[in-house]
Amino acid sequence: MRQGLVTMAGNSRSDRGSNSDRSRNNDSRGSARGGSSRGNSGSGQGSRSGGGYQGRRDGDGRASREGGKPGGERGDSRGTRSGGGYQGRRDDRPERSAEQQVYDGPPIPDDVSSKDLDKFARAELQNIPEKLAEKVARHLVMAGTLLHEDPDLAHKHALAARARAMRNGLVREAVGETAYARGSWAEALSEFRAARRMNGRNTYVPMMADCERALGRPEKALEFDRAEVRNKLDEMGNIELTIVLAGARRDLGQVEAALQMLETEPLNSKSRADWLPRLRYAYADTLLAAGRKAEAIEWFHRVVAVDPEQVTDADERLAALEK
Repeated sequence: MRQGLVTMAGNSRSDRGSNSDRSRNNDSRGSARGGSSRGNSGSGQGSRSGGGYQGRRDGDGRASREGGKPGGERGDSRGTRSGGGYQGRRDDRPERSAEQQVYDGPPIPDDVSSKDLDKFARAELQNIPEKLAEKVARHLVMAGTLLHEDPDLAHKHALAARARAMRNGLVREAVGETAYARGSWAEALSEFRAARRMNGRNTYVPMMADCERALGRPEKALEFDRAEVRNKLDEMGNIELTIVLAGARRDLGQVEAALQMLETEPLNSKSRADWLPRLRYAYADTLLAAGRKAEAIEWFHRVVAVDPEQVTDADERLAALEK
């Protein structure tokens, strides 16, 4: 089954156990998945240089008859001889427009291939012309690879893919996930809605609910708690949705209701799935909000027990609580 670029672990809210100083593991698809910390949004892969394809566009992007290159006039761009001295070459071509820069996207390293995208994802690009699909796929690979290391740069790659394939659900999903990773909640919600309309998936529902919550609309988040939605989510999706909805209940001051929601999930599971530390963390944090400190400490210890890679900050919370 194809996975998205990011799971619900991507946000930085304190009740989700975010630890922004800890790294996350990326899988081979360019799908960055793992715990609940986000990578640094600094230079990322800035040192890597690639031959980013500039593409052919209508209007300013077409070659002119006079100059043979986009936006330039051959006569003005050549060096001139004045007083016998060669003056060098002046580049009088106009700046790329913002729209053109989005289309161009960041450079892609030469060793990045469309085959780095998993077969299920590649199948979703089959409605795009082959050469265009190759470029779109490579941008999606980069978006996934950079998602936690540099979400802003990942987002630019996703936008470059969208500029080429706006009506493709997988592409809109990628834009949504990169927007989500960088905290652009309204944009992420809009893109997830578009992707959902195109492919009918409910995979994005937990992130959509989380966006509503982040935008200060917990009541809207709770509207996703419906049987027709729940029935279309897998175990992880349902658990992630419960974590978000419990947070929405807390936003509304309904701490006991939040605890009751979390207690319907497998808190005592022996699973090694990456949702377990997040579920336990949400429960511990909600116990603390309910004034049940001793129980919260016990559950933070239980988070640490299933979080060997320390993708949550449970150990730091314990250190503060046990002083």
